[in-house]
Amino acid sequence: MRARLLDITILLVSTLSGLLALLYPFFLPALAGQAAPGRMRLGEMPGLMTALVGLCLLVLLAEAQGQGMQTKLVALLGVLVAINSVLRFVETALPGPGGFTPVFFLIILTGYVFGGRVGFLMGALTMLVSALVTGGVGPWLPAQMFTAGWVGLSTPLARQLTKAAAPALGRHAEIATLAVFSVGWGFLYGALMNLWEWPFIIGPEAQSWSAGLGFWPTLQRYAVFYLATSLAWDLAAALGNLLLVLAFGAPVLRALRRFRQRFTFVYQAVAN
Repeated sequence: MRARLLDITILLVSTLSGLLALLYPFFLPALAGQAAPGRMRLGEMPGLMTALVGLCLLVLLAEAQGQGMQTKLVALLGVLVAINSVLRFVETALPGPGGFTPVFFLIILTGYVFGGRVGFLMGALTMLVSALVTGGVGPWLPAQMFTAGWVGLSTPLARQLTKAAAPALGRHAEIATLAVFSVGWGFLYGALMNLWEWPFIIGPEAQSWSAGLGFWPTLQRYAVFYLATSLAWDLAAALGNLLLVLAFGAPVLRALRRFRQRFTFVYQAVAN
């Protein structure tokens, strides 16, 4: 019951605060217009980073208060975040095509095996640590942390989809579901991250945001902007996620589950 309540709290806090940070320019255009050119959203970073790091620490403390399995899981999470940060460093040094990045593969699989709470930490902390490693710290970092955290937080949905697909696909249902799930996030991550800067971009009228347009005209303009500027980039990200899941999904899932079973066995042995 306590773990379930914490999961719901994390879901609500991260979703509401993240959406508020991304969408406030649409509702408070006068406030958004105060940003000087080249310094948009710069003033938000301290507050958002404090909230995000505080939320991550709260979840880590909740995990560490448990026995056996929880403390070992925190240690494993640190290792996985370090691995993902190295992968992002390699990606920065040797950039792939378009928006391809290997980091979401491990975020999705970790959340899928260990749950959405751990998935959120995996996503948010990967972006934080890798930004420190690669020098990618900037006003965009909170949006990256929120959105990558949502990737991991949403992974319990993939479990439900796997159960639904199992009668038709059998033993292939899991990898097929994770492949489709990762492709979806390849596009959705880019679409959400665009909201961080789109209200501040001055471009063709059909692609630019304007206060007072209404929801549907704004959505139509954003769709035009996305198709013109981001679709090809996010297509590379989605295809990269797909190939990584198909090529390495099964062995990585086995390895993660082996750790989970070992932690559970140790915890039960200590309890007995």
